[in-house]
Amino acid sequence: MDNGPEFIAEITKKWSEANEIEFKYIQPGKPMQNGYVERFNGSFRNGVLDFYMFQTLDEVREEAAIWVEDYNNFRPHDALGGMSPVMYREANKKQAALPSGLRSAAATPSLHYAQREEQRQN
Repeated sequence: MDNGPEFIAEITKKWSEANEIEFKYIQPGKPMQNGYVERFNGSFRNGVLDFYMFQTLDEVREEAAIWVEDYNNFRPHDALGGMSPVMYREANKKQAALPSGLRSAAATPSLHYAQREEQRQN
């Protein structure tokens, strides 16, 4: 999380603590320590928030859903060799089946994980 004055930062920190997720701040003036989020936020801001004049929250949700669909399914990403994330995943399914570390994780720890942790502590 950056060190900005946003109110959401405190809410996010409390959520992380409640879900036993270590909360870390990036160093002030070092946005590249959080480069993936910074890149996504910039792309979303340029493609949706700065592009439309919204009258309602539903309009924001509708345009955001359209943008996310395009971003994940059709838009080429340089970091993925010019493929969309969905195309990249399909092209690399065989490799994804191999256990090679953490590839993705749910935002909230699963019940199974919580039970294992509880058993380990007892």
